[in-house]
Amino acid sequence: MSEAPVLWTLDDRGVATVTLNRPKVNNAYNGEMIQGLHDAMDTLGKEAGLRVVVLKGYGKHFQAGADLAWINAARVGTPADNLAVSRATATAVDRLNRLPVPVVALVQGGCFGGGTGVISACDIVIAADNALFSITEVRWGLHASIIFPQLNDAIGVRQVRRYALSGERFGAEEARRIGLVHEVVPLADLEVRGASMVATLLENSSEAMGKTKQHILEHAWGGFDAPTLDVLIQSHSDQRQTAQAAEGLASFAEKRRARWSPQN
Repeated sequence: MSEAPVLWTLDDRGVATVTLNRPKVNNAYNGEMIQGLHDAMDTLGKEAGLRVVVLKGYGKHFQAGADLAWINAARVGTPADNLAVSRATATAVDRLNRLPVPVVALVQGGCFGGGTGVISACDIVIAADNALFSITEVRWGLHASIIFPQLNDAIGVRQVRRYALSGERFGAEEARRIGLVHEVVPLADLEVRGASMVATLLENSSEAMGKTKQHILEHAWGGFDAPTLDVLIQSHSDQRQTAQAAEGLASFAEKRRARWSPQN
């Protein structure tokens, strides 16, 4: 398999498969993976016959949040470079959210931090029974502002308030209960169920599905305008360069509790 961080193919039915491909680091995202997502959307967006996108993670985990080395490099960089990191990430999720075709995510193993935003931007999410989720940013002195619109759409403000503030982990059945995923299946059945869902979507009018998605988003949190996105991006990047972010990320790297923990 290619070592490119994002792989994509398009079959003769108009079904694209986009695969996150950094399995050695549990598909943690970095600048190259984010750019790979942009490249995939650029390329596939030019295909007149595109009808469905399937999003997958190669290996044991779907997507285990941000790459720590990449985040730390952004944190100590210039404000402009730091802002660019948040902007690239935010716009990748926003573009995924607004793709004019159905996007189906197949989730196994860990789906943490930004990964929860990615699946919230997908139209249909099928999880394996071994999937595990967490909106982890507050544990490391960060926040997830750039994915709150998509999370609010997926699970509602009430659940975002709990899980984005607690950072706690929860399993596939809880993810289904709160609406983050639509179905939970045995790991061995994940690909088969995904194929079945794609077959269902291909029975529908691509034009009608595109308009349906457009009008749904016009009345959703995720349908916000460019100035709103700019505010979220600025706040996201600013937080990364705070003292608490420095301590939180250090505690994660050193596998210890942050200094603010009362259990120290």
